[in-house]
Amino acid sequence: MEKILRCVPLLLLLLPLIFCERGWTTQRAPLLSDFMRIKTVNEPDLSQDGKWVVYTVEENVSKKESIRNIWLVSYDGNVSKQLTNSKKESNYLPKWSPNCQWIAFVSEQGDTKSLKLFNRKSGQIIQLTNNQYEVSDFTWAPDSQNIAFIGHKIEGEKESKTNPIVITRFLFKKDREGYLGEKRTHLYRIAIQSKHIELLTPGSYDEWAPTWSPDGNYIAFASQRAAESDRSFSSDVYVINTKSRSSAVQLTRSPGAEMDPEWESVPSWSPDSSQIVYLSNSNHSHIYAPTQLAVVDLTNHREKIVAPEDRWFTKPKWSADGKKIYALVEISRNTHLSEIDVRTGTVNALTHGAGVDSNFSVANQRIVVISSNDQHPPELFAVENILRPLTHHNQKLLEQVKFLPVDDIEFKSTDGTVIEGLLLKPAHYRAGNQYPAILNLHGGPVYQFSHDFNFDWQWLAAQGYAIIAPNPRGSSGRGYDFSRAINADWGDLDVKDVLAAVDYVINKGIVDPNKLAVGGWSYGGMLTDYVIASTSRFKAAVSGAGTGNILGNYGVDQYTLEYETELGKPWLNAQAYLKVSYPLMKADKIKTPTLFMCASLDFNMPCIGSEQLYQALKSQNIPTQLIIYPDQYHTLDRPDFQMDRLKRFKEWIDTYLKNVERFKTHSK
Repeated sequence: MEKILRCVPLLLLLLPLIFCERGWTTQRAPLLSDFMRIKTVNEPDLSQDGKWVVYTVEENVSKKESIRNIWLVSYDGNVSKQLTNSKKESNYLPKWSPNCQWIAFVSEQGDTKSLKLFNRKSGQIIQLTNNQYEVSDFTWAPDSQNIAFIGHKIEGEKESKTNPIVITRFLFKKDREGYLGEKRTHLYRIAIQSKHIELLTPGSYDEWAPTWSPDGNYIAFASQRAAESDRSFSSDVYVINTKSRSSAVQLTRSPGAEMDPEWESVPSWSPDSSQIVYLSNSNHSHIYAPTQLAVVDLTNHREKIVAPEDRWFTKPKWSADGKKIYALVEISRNTHLSEIDVRTGTVNALTHGAGVDSNFSVANQRIVVISSNDQHPPELFAVENILRPLTHHNQKLLEQVKFLPVDDIEFKSTDGTVIEGLLLKPAHYRAGNQYPAILNLHGGPVYQFSHDFNFDWQWLAAQGYAIIAPNPRGSSGRGYDFSRAINADWGDLDVKDVLAAVDYVINKGIVDPNKLAVGGWSYGGMLTDYVIASTSRFKAAVSGAGTGNILGNYGVDQYTLEYETELGKPWLNAQAYLKVSYPLMKADKIKTPTLFMCASLDFNMPCIGSEQLYQALKSQNIPTQLIIYPDQYHTLDRPDFQMDRLKRFKEWIDTYLKNVERFKTHSK
């Protein structure tokens, strides 16, 4: 990845050519059952010699479960092999040992996450940690003899089902983790040969994102060690000397968050072990701030923003010559693998066109990247003068099923602000005809709809619906001011922006103004609630994992600190909470038949928000229904539940747009 030609719009031009060359001629529209066939490629790791790539493939093995397994492919693409083939446990996060002899990975079965080793020569799998440790991340020592991992002891945790749960923390619940006790995740070291485990970072705080320095002397990691860490967004990068076994030393001290775990990134060492690149949003508020590339010096602790641009950077990795940093850069509707000059801060995209790069790996002046676009699920590519495909896990699906391109749209909101978004026309679109449309609203709110693969849209388009997908104010990809525009004012500007998207598509003559539906999940569900409390122009709505009562969510979900930061304490600033709770406070304004959905174990957006609005509409005899998915978290895990959600979404909309002229459908 040291020297790349940048002359081709890769994802727009290359991928269609690849597929056409294979003679894919007869294709049909997607069936709902095709959802089960999608395979998701992720987590690539290049061996240090650049000859081999390990990665994961997630696939639905049954209606109730999806499983990740580890695969191997040669860089030239000539050899491909599945290394783990479990139907009961997920194996993921594979990482090569520096000597290329071992592949370490996390194995998850039930509630247990352990560390295992795959012997490259013999094919033998060795259990490295026992069931006393819950492993979440790890890093290899340069000598390939030790691994540092993030984890916690799980002794005695099973007793919580029979004993009272004692809560003392300010942050006391989290989706997937449940109620939080005094359990903390720490940094450990394990010797490969003896399997001896040593605790490196004791204390009443958590660590994450470990990375071992190239010279073997230090392990860097992130931690939140404020006096009351639950009441602060502040986190920092620390290092521990593996030779002297001294206490951890804090490297970064700027206010705000460094390497927040939600960013799913790990710091990266310079080749000479003198500097660390990490992510920071210390210049702005935590909630809406773009993640910036920053470098800190190991000796003098001097911190510097490398590329002071108003963009979101993730997954930084240092080049072998120390002159560049590679990272994923999110712009409007797309995310591209880019190289950043350490000295000048210049950002150059290495991939182009409409698409989303989601992960990558660098070794021996070679790069591999995970990419997807509107018509193709994620696959692994070698980044050369072209994107050369290394995997074809979705080939059979793509030979049989035609997925549609998605158009960019751009329009002005009511105050003249330019808003961007996406539009997917119905499968049998003919210019001059007007079609029923679904206004789809994304979660976050600091997130965006991009040109990545979206099966839901493709299937709904096959049913004759147009999909309008705006990125209103509050979305990422457009900078800090655009994102922060909805601060403490949810359901105001963003509602105006998404309604402007509908008006734009109507004015283009594509959509029937009398046949509109709206829906979304998470903040998309919240925004749906705001929309139907603001207008009655939609004939049907689907609100998933949302809420119309922020005041009622205080202390119930996991966002108490965010609420207090943005809205203040409710007993001191009740009006601010009531202002953003208007869907429930003004539920008498809602006339739209609405389907509510939620997950029973969701601590991100608990069912209470959906239950309250369901009850309010039921009280007023507005057609409504509440669907609760049992034993599920915020993002549904079971494939059959994911399909059920999509099917119910369509059926509810069909019920209230049933006079729509039906084109030939392909549901099954």
